[in-house]
Amino acid sequence: MKKMEFKGLVACRAGVGSSLMLNIKLKQVISENKLPIKIEHGSLDAVAGFNGALIVTLSDVAKELESKKLPQKIIGIDNIMNKVEILTKLNAFLAEAK
Repeated sequence: MKKMEFKGLVACRAGVGSSLMLNIKLKQVISENKLPIKIEHGSLDAVAGFNGALIVTLSDVAKELESKKLPQKIIGIDNIMNKVEILTKLNAFLAEAK
């Protein structure tokens, strides 16, 4: 039986800079912990057409997105260099999604 894999989008306002760093850290955490999540990267414009389960962004942007009542789970990251924070939040999402 194939393991369920979740699709996630890493986004920030412009899709450069902070979200690129976050994208790199997320991929490291996902790979190191063999999490069933596949990550795409884009700007906030990509959110409208995104049909995955998860959006990962910076905490301030996450607050804006939460007010839009999107169908995806939104994870806000406070410190994009903190792998423990990223792993904790991704594990919480996976526990909730099962």
